[in-house]
Amino acid sequence: MPINCVLVIDKPAGLTSHDVVNRVRRILGQKSVGHLGTLDPSATGVLPIVTGSLTRLAQFYLQSEKSYEGVIHFGFATDTYDADGEATTLPQEITLDIEQLRRAASEFRGHIQQVPPPYSAKKIAGVRAYKLARRKQEVTLQPVEVEIKEFNILGVDGSSCSFRARVASGTYMRSVAHDLGQKIGCGAHLKSLRRTAVAEFVIEEAHTLEDLQTTTEQGSADALAIHPRKLLPQFPCVTANDESAAMIRSGRAVNLPELSCERLVKVFCGQRDLIAIATRIAGTLFHPGIVFAS
Repeated sequence: MPINCVLVIDKPAGLTSHDVVNRVRRILGQKSVGHLGTLDPSATGVLPIVTGSLTRLAQFYLQSEKSYEGVIHFGFATDTYDADGEATTLPQEITLDIEQLRRAASEFRGHIQQVPPPYSAKKIAGVRAYKLARRKQEVTLQPVEVEIKEFNILGVDGSSCSFRARVASGTYMRSVAHDLGQKIGCGAHLKSLRRTAVAEFVIEEAHTLEDLQTTTEQGSADALAIHPRKLLPQFPCVTANDESAAMIRSGRAVNLPELSCERLVKVFCGQRDLIAIATRIAGTLFHPGIVFAS
C-alpha cells in the first residue's frame, strides 16, 4: 500500500536531490516520491520529501523561503562558484576584516539583481546553462531580481568566513559568495552550504537516509513523518464528519460554516488523514480542488 507522508531528509554531501528521491523510493518500495526544492550535490541539510498522493502538495512550495548556514572562502573564484569547480582566478593571500565583510554583506540584503551561476539549471535558448558550461561553451545569463531577507557574517577563520542567510525562492548562495568576493576585491567561492529550513520544515526535524532505512525495516516510515496538521500552516485546518468526508473524497462541494472567511483550507478526516485542500466558492461553500487518496 502506498505511503502518503512528508519526510524531512538531512541530505548528505555528494548526492543530488534526485539521488535522494531514488534512495527513498527504494527504501519505501514505492514509485510516487518527490522533493520540495533542489539542493546542490555538495550541499547538505533540509530536503523535504513528499510521497504517495501528497506529492500533489509540491505546487504550494514553489516559492518557499529558505535558510542556510555556510562558509565562503576568499582568495580565488571558481567556474561553478563553489568548491567543486576549477579556479578561474589566481590564488591570493587574503587577510579578512570582519567589519569590512559585514559592511559589504549589508549591501546584499533586500531586493537585488543577481546573475545565476553558469553551472545552474537556468535555460539559454532552451538548453540548461550547466550543459553549455560543461561543454566549455559561453554562458551568458541575465540578472534576475531576488530577495535576501537576512545575510549575516558570523565569524572569520583565516581566508574564510561563516555566514547565516534567509532568502526567497530563486536565490543562489553560490552567486552571493562569488559576488561578495568581487565586492571585497578578490575572488571568492562557496566552500560549504547547509540548508537549515525550507518553508515550515527545519533541520531539527530532519532524518538521515540511514534513519529512514532502519525505521522502515523495523516498522513504518510514518514514525518519521511530519504530522499532517503542521503542513501548510498558512491554511487553517477543519475536521470533516463522515458525511462531508465522503462528499469531499468524491470531489463534491461541502459547507464549512466555521471557515467562512478563509479562501483555502486543509480538510482532515480524523487527526492525521489529510483528505483535501478545499477552495471557498462563495459564502461557506468549499470545493475540494485537490483530493488526496487515503
